[in-house]
Amino acid sequence: MNLIFFDNQARETLLPLTFTRPIADIRCGILTIREKWEKYFNITSTSITEDYLAEKFSLHIENENLLIAGNLFPNKYLIEAIHQLKLDEILVSENNIIAAKLSKNETENFSITKQYLKTVNFIGELKFLTKSHQIFSWNDVEIKSDFELITKGRTSSKLSATNRVVAAENIFVEEGAIIEHSILNAANSKMYFAKYSEVMEGCMIRGSFTLGEHSVLKLGAKIYGATTIGQHSKVGGEVNNCVIFGYSNKAHDGFMGNSVIGEWCNWGADTNNSNLKNNYEEVKLWNYQKNSFEKTELQFCGLIMADHSKCGINTMFNTGTVVGVSANIFGAGFPRNIIADFSWGGAQGTTTYQLDKAIETAKKVYERRGLNFNEMEQNIFATIFDKTQHLRK
Repeated sequence: MNLIFFDNQARETLLPLTFTRPIADIRCGILTIREKWEKYFNITSTSITEDYLAEKFSLHIENENLLIAGNLFPNKYLIEAIHQLKLDEILVSENNIIAAKLSKNETENFSITKQYLKTVNFIGELKFLTKSHQIFSWNDVEIKSDFELITKGRTSSKLSATNRVVAAENIFVEEGAIIEHSILNAANSKMYFAKYSEVMEGCMIRGSFTLGEHSVLKLGAKIYGATTIGQHSKVGGEVNNCVIFGYSNKAHDGFMGNSVIGEWCNWGADTNNSNLKNNYEEVKLWNYQKNSFEKTELQFCGLIMADHSKCGINTMFNTGTVVGVSANIFGAGFPRNIIADFSWGGAQGTTTYQLDKAIETAKKVYERRGLNFNEMEQNIFATIFDKTQHLRK
């Protein structure tokens, strides 16, 4: 069976994180949504997404294809219902298409509003990602779920005796991970350390936590669950209930709380974000779809930062700040709590981070990882730049 994820209307409400990826490639827990499903079905997948992303996230179609909504989290009842689908049947819940088993022709002409194929109603609980703040809000539950999925029937590598450990049975260490002279409290939680990850001396980790491949916790880091650090990242200072997708650095002291950070981001030394308003009121976040602020029903909500954004030393982010793609933020004071994609500046005002300059920076960042910010990546940047011009006004 060929597995394909399709973007739906949630893509708009998950901006700016989905400007640079299909919904299924959002990380929540240890794994991305795509990786969760791939683990269950033991197959790889592709995506139906925006035209400007299609070259990077290419679509593969076979004679029989299983299509799943990219913002849908798996559960065993849903998986059973999907397995029971017959060819050219669609699984729906409350008139929303959640999955389909389609022939090659139907897949090539797929539309999530298609009505003439046979539908099967799913009765049961479903978990859809529709808001960016759900990513850190659900992270504890998802780390625990992914932990069971990844480690079932396997044995953890042994933790070094130099560490102080509580509830070692809740910790899984992959081969090649290095953890020395640190304190790990996994009571009522799960901790997962991927291959070739490293926890430097003096780190204190409490609650559910995952450290991705080739990622590093810097000396003396203080981590509160539930926190996810994706692959190839460096993190230090104090972090509480955050999700860092991967390839991003917060290497120095400073507080990051109740936040989501995309890929290729960098926090300057002593950068902090607020996650609680002084008057303890509900936090609002910018909604790209509505072009206005929207209530989150959360008292604790920090920062949403999209891919390729950077901030200078001592940057201060206010409660409920949204930073778009490839923004460069610096200077004293609190910037606005909506910082448009390709912005340059800070609290004293912003100008446009010109596309050629932004591409030049991205090339240098990629080169440091041995990667090429090629014409395909540049075209994605150009499209996002055009799509977000109205915000920079």
